[in-house]
Amino acid sequence: MNNYTMVTNFILLGLTNQQELQIPLFVLFLLIYVLTLAGNMGMIVLIRISPRLHTPMYFFLINLSVVDLCYSSVFAPRLLMSLAQSKTISFAGCITQHCFFVVFVSTEGFLLAAMAYDRYVAICNPLLYTAIMTKRVCIHLVAGSYLGGLLNSLTHTSGLLRLSFCAPAIINHFFCDTPAVLTAACSDIHINELLLVTFSGVVALSTLFIIVISYLCILSAIIKIHSSEGRIKAFSTCASHLTAVTLFYGPVSLSHLLPMSMYSQDQEKVSAVFYTLVVPLLNPLIYSLRNKEVKDALKTVINVQK
Repeated sequence: MNNYTMVTNFILLGLTNQQELQIPLFVLFLLIYVLTLAGNMGMIVLIRISPRLHTPMYFFLINLSVVDLCYSSVFAPRLLMSLAQSKTISFAGCITQHCFFVVFVSTEGFLLAAMAYDRYVAICNPLLYTAIMTKRVCIHLVAGSYLGGLLNSLTHTSGLLRLSFCAPAIINHFFCDTPAVLTAACSDIHINELLLVTFSGVVALSTLFIIVISYLCILSAIIKIHSSEGRIKAFSTCASHLTAVTLFYGPVSLSHLLPMSMYSQDQEKVSAVFYTLVVPLLNPLIYSLRNKEVKDALKTVINVQK
């Protein structure tokens, strides 16, 4: 223990060390962040002011936009600061960023599972949809998503707080991700690795299981629809959600379900940019461009403003 130095700051190496890329990347990520804020805030406002969108599906979507809004704000400012040569982050700031990261990434997974269940009820039990997906049920599903994200975050964060870190504490990343922080620890991290694989695996696999089962049932119901127009309409209501699920689970799974021995820092940085910055940007675009109800509501709002 005498060889350990009390760490008050971490050094984030950032996305790249190539100086010629710093300014172009800064401009690119700033643009992505501004568009993400505008897109998700626009989706929230549109759903709030459009009575036709006051349904369970859009109640989940508005919460997904809230999570994406908070989610991107956890990473983008820190990434922009690292590109502006401010690479130091306090110990408290690093742990706080990590805590909120796990909260929002876990909550988004739970929300996507809840949205899959909502689509299952809408297509497989349309006559009972309003009776099953009541306001109370929707609130409970959303509250459970946030609670699940919070519990998962507290588990991982408390595990990090028990570790000792050697100075200089260098993190080869642009934010305080769990595997990256573990590589900077001086003490034994086997328990943390077990927590990472176990809890992240349980959250990812359980939510993915709900999504897969829901869509297998939906696919079975769509096949039974006699008219091709009816099948296309039923599938189109799920296309946006399926796209969002694929974009989210792919890079997150690669980053957090692999053992530390298979952990590639360069691969993690690339996938992290995608699920921390690109996915929150794409979600409102996916749900607006591929959703007739959202486009019609937007046209109505624009016409009223004129």
